[in-house]
Amino acid sequence: MLRVKVLLLLFVLALADSAWALSACKQGEAVRIWSSPLVARPGERLQIMAVATDGELSDLLLTDPEGRRSRLPALNGGGPPWSLRASLTSPIAGRYLIEAERAGRVVACNDVNVGGKAGWRGSGRWDLAAQAFYAAWVEHLFDAPSEASLSFPSLEPVLRDPNRNFLYDFLHGGEDIQFPAKPDCAELSFFLRGYFAWKLGLPIGYRACSRGSARSAPRCGPAEINSSFVGVMATPATFRRVSRRLMDRVSSGGGRTALDDQASDFYPVALDRAALWPGTVYADPYGHTLIIVKWVSQTTQHSGLLLAVDAQPDNSVARKRFWEGNFLFAKTASAGPGFKAYRVPVAGGAKGWHPAPNSAFSENSGLPCYSREQADLTSEEFYDRMEHLINPRGLDAEDAYAVTLDALMEQLETRVRSVDNGESYMRQHPGTIVPMPRGRAIFETSGLWEDYSTPARDMRILIALKVLADLPARTRRNPELYLLRGESPAVAAARIERLHNQRLKERFITYTRSDGSPCHLSLGEIYERRSELEIAYNPNDCVERRWGASPATPDFAACHRQAPAEQRRRMEEYRPWFRETRWPAR
Repeated sequence: MLRVKVLLLLFVLALADSAWALSACKQGEAVRIWSSPLVARPGERLQIMAVATDGELSDLLLTDPEGRRSRLPALNGGGPPWSLRASLTSPIAGRYLIEAERAGRVVACNDVNVGGKAGWRGSGRWDLAAQAFYAAWVEHLFDAPSEASLSFPSLEPVLRDPNRNFLYDFLHGGEDIQFPAKPDCAELSFFLRGYFAWKLGLPIGYRACSRGSARSAPRCGPAEINSSFVGVMATPATFRRVSRRLMDRVSSGGGRTALDDQASDFYPVALDRAALWPGTVYADPYGHTLIIVKWVSQTTQHSGLLLAVDAQPDNSVARKRFWEGNFLFAKTASAGPGFKAYRVPVAGGAKGWHPAPNSAFSENSGLPCYSREQADLTSEEFYDRMEHLINPRGLDAEDAYAVTLDALMEQLETRVRSVDNGESYMRQHPGTIVPMPRGRAIFETSGLWEDYSTPARDMRILIALKVLADLPARTRRNPELYLLRGESPAVAAARIERLHNQRLKERFITYTRSDGSPCHLSLGEIYERRSELEIAYNPNDCVERRWGASPATPDFAACHRQAPAEQRRRMEEYRPWFRETRWPAR
């Protein structure tokens, strides 16, 4: 009997201790624990994410309603910010204590009442916790092994995948299937921000901007700040209305504003690992935008990587690695290119919300700081700085070649899908002639030409082909970029030239010809077709011409469609842009 009383006393003390812990549970200053959905229900999956801005987290601990304590298996997110993501498949009714631990010490905790009231939705402001959560959410949204090819026909399958999207069905109304999610390049970052703002009850700001000119970067109009999500559980119809307005207003000019322009949606950040969070955009000088999603640290076994996603005019979304072929950089009066962070709306002012000034992004804020560092860099200095961030130990010249080659093949494979999309449309609409814009508008127009032509993609591929072929010469010019281990730059360069000649025969892409048969093109054949690839972007041409075929090549025999003569004449007129890989002036 005494033993039974002792056990009962210990059980009561354990429950009391658990209840005290729940009542005293607090979030840390730099660590927050989030749960999804907002209202947790018994038997339904409960997701947990701890996000920190002050260092890596080691464990997530769980105390269930019966007082049992355990460690949760969790997925790690890089850092900063650092994150741990875990889930409970079938929670029972009651209160769960969630603790985030670092090196054996609890740094934050939260309690989730399954079957009870709604959980924590945040402060309703774009504070440090919300900004860090957004970064971690984006990282997990596009997570996959670094060697995997990750692409989607649009953003919809990404947002509708509960294993990717921590905020899937967060408001518990089946809300994620009630609106389209098909943003293009310039719209993608705004759509993701708008979606996140909707789920967490935050304001969203954006501006209509010009495209700029040869002598000046784009300029933007006054900020539109929509607070439809603040303080309410907005419906999917409300998000659909706001997102449609947002996508109607934003353009690629919004990312290319001058680096010192505060009337902008983004502000420039330093080229520093601590400043380049997931969710940071990269705006190139010519109108393309990418979003950082993950850093992969360099180890003794593999090179480092910086991964980003972008959207295309056909609404496809794909993950890309950082390299010169994807991230174009140039000093130009017509744009302020580089890595930039979102200028969040803050409370105050006559209208209640206004865009945060540059001074808000100081070291004291905990957020990536405003910096004009990128304005002073040449292209070569920019790429050298980024290479040092991604591979701080340096790379063997052969490893550097392998990474560059993989990136080029990734771009070519993405082009296979884009060209096939255009070919599918033309097969389904026989007799269609897609109007071709004039001049540099071939890179910027809308409609069918934007959806199915590939001039910007082809320009980047032509640049990428040059970058890969130039690696031996770059090894001679800049040997300090590589780990030569006593080998002379000339010997290393000769070794890379031999490797390049070998890989030209070994690496292939496969496209589908007009008659439905597969055509295999080696990388060497693609190099041989560079001249034809300078005028291969027109969807009115057959797929064989889109891959540089000519009457002298075997795959040309299946071609039975050609762009109108007037369009081909203008393509020849524009050919120097592609041959010299220079974007036309505005």
